[in-house]
Amino acid sequence: MMLEPSIDSLQEKIKSKYTLVTLSARRARELKQGSAPMVDKPTSSQKVGVALEEIQLGKLSYTHSDVIQSRTETL
Repeated sequence: MMLEPSIDSLQEKIKSKYTLVTLSARRARELKQGSAPMVDKPTSSQKVGVALEEIQLGKLSYTHSDVIQSRTETL
C-alpha cells in the first residue's frame, strides 16, 4: 500500500521528520476541533492525512523561533 503524500515529497518542504510529525499532529488536532481544511478537496478522510496534504501543497508551514532556541541554550 502506497501512502500519499510520500515522505520524500513532504521532506522537500520540511526537512526534519520530527518537525513534520509535530506540525501535522498539531494541525490534525485543529481539524478535529472544527477548523476548515486549507485544501479544496482533500483526498484523505483522516485528519492527519489532510494535514499532510496541506503541507505538501505549501498551505501549511512553520517558522523557526530563536526565542525557543535561546531558552534551551540557557538550561
